Amino acid sequence: MIEVFNSINNAVCGFLHINPYIQGVVVLVCINVIAILGMAVLTGFTRLFSFGNAGFMAIGAYCAAILIVRHNFNFLIAMVIGAALAGFVAFLLGSLTLKLKGDYFLITCLGFGECVRVLLNYFKKFSGGSAGFPGIPSYSSMLFSVICAILAFFIAWRFIHSKYGRNLTSIRENEVAAEAVGINAFRYKRLSFTFSAVYAGWAGALYAGYMMYVVPTNFALNKSIELITTTVIGGLGSLTGSVLGALLVTLLPEVFRSLSNYRMLIYGFAVVLIIMFRPNGLYGYKEFSLKRLINRLKGGKAKTGKEAA
Repeated sequence: MIEVFNSINNAVCGFLHINPYIQGVVVLVCINVIAILGMAVLTGFTRLFSFGNAGFMAIGAYCAAILIVRHNFNFLIAMVIGAALAGFVAFLLGSLTLKLKGDYFLITCLGFGECVRVLLNYFKKFSGGSAGFPGIPSYSSMLFSVICAILAFFIAWRFIHSKYGRNLTSIRENEVAAEAVGINAFRYKRLSFTFSAVYAGWAGALYAGYMMYVVPTNFALNKSIELITTTVIGGLGSLTGSVLGALLVTLLPEVFRSLSNYRMLIYGFAVVLIIMFRPNGLYGYKEFSLKRLINRLKGGKAKTGKEAA
């Protein structure tokens, strides 16, 4: 099935004259969109901050890579198993840590992410160690990645607009009041944490299929910081805002490639500016609406016409 996607992708890109560089940028955008949608559910709709999602991306990436290279698994099956394994680990970790309050959960997730990276460096026979894990076939084509990103957005949208998503929003707004009306805050926090990890593992598996080589340093603390920063920039409590943030954070470094060494500095500066001038992010606590955009354009034109009259 993946071979069919690759064949169609090659035909479409050849017909539209899309060069490999553009294809690569689109794939990276889709990978970041999936990972940040998971962060949006966790941070934007549950108000839980995690510095461990890079660790879940590593679990998904290495699991898929090992299953494909050493055990000849189909990429789709390996990707599903990698995402499921990341979710299972998050479920266990959340069961132990989500009762912690304040910064303690954040610090625990930070420690988990660093432990995953150190263990991948240490177990050389299993993961290739610091030299990385090579030989992964190229499966993450542009077409397949776009379909995965659309599917991820659809699932996240349905989840957030279900009773589970509404309960998460209630916990975000007032956890004590949510528990008073019968919502099990711990259970729903764990569900959100697991959902976020599944998306991170999904993105990690796609990343492995695109890069054809994974190394532990790809999933260091900087990656977790980038995910949280992007979620804040796009807007908390907004899936479309998260997609917008992923687009900006992925595309702008390509535009300003000469400043790539200062990327984290620019991210920090951008977050400070957004907190000062748009505390909820670029599209915080609201979703993009084509109808609302058309109404605004019509309203602007009507206002211009009255002023001219």
